Amino acid sequence: MNARTKADETAEEIALKMDEATAPQPPEAPAPKKRRRGLRPLLMIAVPAALLVGGGYVWVTGGRYEETENANLRQARISVTAEVSGRVTEADISENEHVKAGDVLFEIDPEPYRIALAQADAALAAARLEVAQLRAGYQKSLAEAEVAGDEVDYLQSELQRQESLTDKGIGTKSALDSARHDLAKAKEQFAVAQQGIASAKAALAGNPDIETDEHPAVMAALAARENAQWKLGLTRVVAPGDGVIAQASSFKVGQMVSAGSPLFTLVETGDSWVDANFKETQLTHMKPGQKAEVWIDAYPDHALEATIDSIGAGTGAEFSLLPAQNATGNWVKVTQRIPVRLRLEADDDLAGALRTGMSATVEVDTGKARGLPDFASLFGSAIAAE
Repeated sequence: MNARTKADETAEEIALKMDEATAPQPPEAPAPKKRRRGLRPLLMIAVPAALLVGGGYVWVTGGRYEETENANLRQARISVTAEVSGRVTEADISENEHVKAGDVLFEIDPEPYRIALAQADAALAAARLEVAQLRAGYQKSLAEAEVAGDEVDYLQSELQRQESLTDKGIGTKSALDSARHDLAKAKEQFAVAQQGIASAKAALAGNPDIETDEHPAVMAALAARENAQWKLGLTRVVAPGDGVIAQASSFKVGQMVSAGSPLFTLVETGDSWVDANFKETQLTHMKPGQKAEVWIDAYPDHALEATIDSIGAGTGAEFSLLPAQNATGNWVKVTQRIPVRLRLEADDDLAGALRTGMSATVEVDTGKARGLPDFASLFGSAIAAE
């Protein structure tokens, strides 16, 4: 009996010890942290000082680059027109087509202008023939004047002979009167012949030896022919530069066009610039010739090199259709913007990809930072004020 009781007690002790071993132990209390009273004031001084130094550095070195997102890419737009009237017989273009300088865009019926050129050639030949006739007429007038002069000399000698015979009583008075009359008539004919020479010479522009093509009538005919030939050449319209055709959907073969009427538009892709509208406060150190970088919104990872070409003559509001009138009593000051034109440098990566009107971001390097203030002058001014 005692042996069993001891065995049971031993088993209970073993079970109790196993329960104590498996039971969760309470967490140990953390060791008290050591207080670092000296680090907190140092941080309270160092952090504001670092912020002040960093902000001061940014302010001192800032102001050199001026940026604006109010910018757009521009390209030259040429309104293509016909310089002569007629019917379109050929059209080698389509909407948004790329063309090169010198490519034929369309052709107007050239037949009427070929006929006009043939008429001008005939008029030129007639003018040259007329000059030849005038030159022959001048030679004829010279010959007639020479004959009339010889006749005057002959009749002058006849009159002298009749006067001599009359003085001797041999000749009759009627013969003398007839000789005088013949001489007067010959002199009049000689004067007429002289006028004929002057008229023929004037018809030859005052120079009997003038070249045929230097005669005014021939020069006028030559000018008319050149004009007819020039108009014939205008029947074929070519592209003035490299670009893209726009607004040409309704342009078709067979339609009648008038001289000077706009037909469609050619956007020159080779002539690009950027119009950036900067605030007036950003123009303090900005001037033509400064370098800039341009980011087109369509290609944000590609920076384009640019140079300031010119600065606008006035604000955008000044050139608006209805300029603001600030003479009223409720005037509010508003920062104005002034357009700045930047010329883009050639870039082969985006050649032909740029389109007029694209939005852009511009950053101009003015080369002028704020710098440190002149403390000596500030202190001197304060002392002088005191």
